[in-house]
Amino acid sequence: MNTAWHKSSYSANGANCVEVRERVDGADVRDTQHRDAGHLSFSPREWRSFLQDLRSDRF
Repeated sequence: MNTAWHKSSYSANGANCVEVRERVDGADVRDTQHRDAGHLSFSPREWRSFLQDLRSDRF
């Protein structure tokens, strides 16, 4: 599994971007402009649920 940070495909071009690092035990998300502020970590179940909601346009 790739553990490198990459820009989310859901980020709009411009200033409001997030980066994602997917891991075996979940995923991390951080603000591209404020990388030093840390990141949020999600369990595999939380991450799957979030992605399912995005794909079904629940946001």
